[in-house]
Amino acid sequence: MSSISEPAHRPERPRMSKKTRDFITKAISHIFIIFFGAFMMYPIIWMFGASLTPGVMIFSNTSVFPENPTFNNYIVGWQGIGRIPFSTFLINSGIISFATIAGNLFSCALAGYAFARLKFALRNVWFAIMLLTIMLPGQVTLIPQYIMFLNYGWIDTYLPLIVPTFLATNSFFIFLMVQFIRGLPVHLDEAATIDGCNKFGIFTRIILPLCVPALVTLAIFSFLGSWDNFFGPLIYINTPSKFTVQLGVRMFRDATAESNWGPMFAMSIVTLLPPLIVFLSMQKYFVQGISTSGLKG
Repeated sequence: MSSISEPAHRPERPRMSKKTRDFITKAISHIFIIFFGAFMMYPIIWMFGASLTPGVMIFSNTSVFPENPTFNNYIVGWQGIGRIPFSTFLINSGIISFATIAGNLFSCALAGYAFARLKFALRNVWFAIMLLTIMLPGQVTLIPQYIMFLNYGWIDTYLPLIVPTFLATNSFFIFLMVQFIRGLPVHLDEAATIDGCNKFGIFTRIILPLCVPALVTLAIFSFLGSWDNFFGPLIYINTPSKFTVQLGVRMFRDATAESNWGPMFAMSIVTLLPPLIVFLSMQKYFVQGISTSGLKG
């Protein structure tokens, strides 16, 4: 009887270390994020390349960047339309945006402090009603608001775009401030009350200095919402010299004649610069305000 030979011993494969696995996982995730980010940024990259391309070659050129870039589109676009330079549109948008920021900071901070700290009749009911207005589409209130502003004589002025911000009409901003203020220790208010500080003094001396991240977040959202607002100025403003940047860029596109695609893309890039600068310069406070406001219960 022949003896059965034992199977040859197979050497074990070397196991991958945890450090190597983590490195590969991070590398794959970073590659995916870079690819996804490049995919999302492609329209902006293409628009930047089109702004450097002569108008007749924009839609015939298959490459993203032109072989012979030119800044002529920026020169023509900056001259504006109909003797109105594009700088006028930038100034108009800046006026509306900064007034909107001031209005939202003033009114929403006060309303948020009232809902978070003060005790008054039916506070929870009014807060619930305020939250319900977030789900109300703007198209529902558009016609009544237009009729009201028309009766006030505010059409073709910036008042319909600015005045409502001083009346705490943005429910999301109020909710953001309420969530942030509720996260602040209540004993700070009690200590200030013992020292003889009234409610308004507590708000100005204690609450506001601690709400800087939330206020910066509110200001960034206000600026972006106002700067990118197209529908509001389109409804309420009729005079071209009062147009914002969004309406100014739209003037380069004429449905009945030849559109100036090159200057329009060039001024679109110029229009993107202020929000980009604001966001990058305030990114630290923006992330802090979101993490401490929007995620707190």
